[in-house]
Amino acid sequence: MAGSPTLAGLFAQRTVVGVAEFAVANSAQITLSTFALGSCIGVIAYDPVAKAGGLLHLMLPDSALSPDKAAAQPAMFADTGIPALFNALTGLRALRPRTRTYVAGGASVLSGPDSFKIGERNITAVRRLLAVYGCRPVGEDVGGVVNRTLHLNIGTGVLTAKLPDRNYEVALG
Repeated sequence: MAGSPTLAGLFAQRTVVGVAEFAVANSAQITLSTFALGSCIGVIAYDPVAKAGGLLHLMLPDSALSPDKAAAQPAMFADTGIPALFNALTGLRALRPRTRTYVAGGASVLSGPDSFKIGERNITAVRRLLAVYGCRPVGEDVGGVVNRTLHLNIGTGVLTAKLPDRNYEVALG
């Protein structure tokens, strides 16, 4: 019957990743989602062999600003969140050399001049750290002035990005 739910749809689950959080999964029924990335960065990592993926929603580039906060909430910062993401994926049998990454966010969403340039600093920090880890992103959608919403389907490895003016998909699997 048209419009009837599919079996996969009945068991699908969404895990929402909030600001300064990350999540990993290796269940085909899970979609990892984060909403309204502005100056924050979304780092998506997916191992197509292990069918394991993760999504990190980081706020700031450097934990030196608040080491205590970084210890309690490593996903807040690029320099502590990226290692935490990769460590968690290793626990799901993902291997970094075959992991595909994608980076989105880092927009300048303030209405006036952004003297702190958090978005730009986040982009620079993430690029540097991914290079240290030997991960060259398969793509990125960074900068600009619009927010982004991301959904990673663990079963297919497809990343869906939604922006105010367009939507697109990236196959990481």
